[in-house]
Amino acid sequence: MPIIAPSLLAANFLNLESEVKMINSSEAEWLHIDIMDGVFVPNISYGFPVLDAIKDLNKKVMDVHLMISKPENYIKNFVESGAEIITVHAETVTHIHRTIQEIKSFGIKAGLALNPATPISVLEDIIGDLDLVLIMSVNPGFGGQKFIDRTYSKIEKTKDLILKNNLKTLIEVDGGVNLENAPKLVQAGADVLVAGSFVFSSENPIQTIHRLKNL
Repeated sequence: MPIIAPSLLAANFLNLESEVKMINSSEAEWLHIDIMDGVFVPNISYGFPVLDAIKDLNKKVMDVHLMISKPENYIKNFVESGAEIITVHAETVTHIHRTIQEIKSFGIKAGLALNPATPISVLEDIIGDLDLVLIMSVNPGFGGQKFIDRTYSKIEKTKDLILKNNLKTLIEVDGGVNLENAPKLVQAGADVLVAGSFVFSSENPIQTIHRLKNL
C-alpha cells in the first residue's frame, strides 16, 4: 500500500483547523506542505505562521516540500515549525550534499525533488544520502495541473537506481495524482502519493484517501 500525503495547498484556508482534523482522522500517513516563494516558482503559498499554527494540531508526519530559492537558509526554521521531512529542489541548491547533510543533522529525513525536465542522472552521486526522491509530475507552482505521462518511466529509472545501490530510499510523486493514474504510479515504483485538489475537492475526502490507500 502506498503512503498517502494530502497536500495542504489545496485545503480550504478559511477552515484550516477542520481540514487538518479531517486529515488526522483519515488513513493518510503524511501531511504534505508546499512552500513557495514566488522566486523559484511563480506563486507564493504560506510560511512559518501557518506551519506553527498547525504544528500542535497535526497528528501526521509533516512532509515539507521547499519550492524556494536558497532553501539552505531556512532549514532550522522549518524544523522548529514541525517539519519531519524536508525536501529541497535539485534546481535550487548549489551544494546538494551539504544541504542534505544539514537537514539530516537535525535528526529528520531529507529528500531531493526533481522538476519534470530534470534528468535522474543528478541523483547518481547523492542517492545514498537521500531518504526520499520527489518526482514532480507537473511543473511546480500551482495545484490542479495536468499529469505528465513520462513520469512513469522516470519513476522506473529512479527505482532501478535505488535497487542497484541496495537502498531503501522512498519515491514520492507530486502533481495530478488521481485514482486513474495512481495504480500505474505504484506499479512503476512510487511509494508515496501526494494528492491535493483530488482529495480536498472531492465530495468525501476521507473516502477518497481510503480509495487511494487501498488501490
